[in-house]
Amino acid sequence: MSKRQPPNEAQPVVQKLRLRYAKSGRMRFASHRDFQRALERAVRRAELPIAFSGGFSPHPRISYANSAPTGAASEAEYVQLGMREEVNAELIPDALTAALPNGFAITQCVIATSGSVADRLDASLWQLELRGVNREQVAVALNQLKVTPDVTVDRVTKSGVKQVEVGSAILESTVTAMESVAGVEACAILQVVVRHDIPAVRPEDVLTALVEYADLDEPASSVFTRLAQGPLTGDPVTVGDPFSEMR
Repeated sequence: MSKRQPPNEAQPVVQKLRLRYAKSGRMRFASHRDFQRALERAVRRAELPIAFSGGFSPHPRISYANSAPTGAASEAEYVQLGMREEVNAELIPDALTAALPNGFAITQCVIATSGSVADRLDASLWQLELRGVNREQVAVALNQLKVTPDVTVDRVTKSGVKQVEVGSAILESTVTAMESVAGVEACAILQVVVRHDIPAVRPEDVLTALVEYADLDEPASSVFTRLAQGPLTGDPVTVGDPFSEMR
């Protein structure tokens, strides 16, 4: 009988890189796990000196923060890499994007020195493209939602139905119109700043609340995009850059 191999020693992390990445097109339907696998392959293809954990099954030192739900596009997702050697952070976005599938892109890389990105992700700015309803309809429904107390919707999960409080999580909102898309005459663009509560409010929860509580007609189709996530700033409330005051 062969001897059991001793566990591997954890590799020390000498540099932490914080990345902002985007997912668009067909990749908005990719799950968080799909992106994890794609990023790990991209790190290997780009020959980056990623550090590995110890034990019998070492894993690359990669950590994620508050990923967008499957089906939503995003311009503001975050991940951190632990490197066993120092690298030039300016070269990382192009190197990794070239190794990722089309639809995933690394848009920024900074060297981390302190703090946690997750601790600065207080809220998200979501854009809801609602096809088949016009701006006026959405504006009326939004105003009705604002004066309705206890706006809670049901979300079906693997563990059952979960209640999500929507009304108190919406901090700011604006509605604009968009030219017709794919033969649909009306198209409203709703942008909402949503605080990160537990459970997190998703854009589909906002749409469900508008339909159920404010009698908005169900859109012919909808596209959700996270435009930003980070700390809450200003008055009116906006979503800041989580990299702006930390590295």
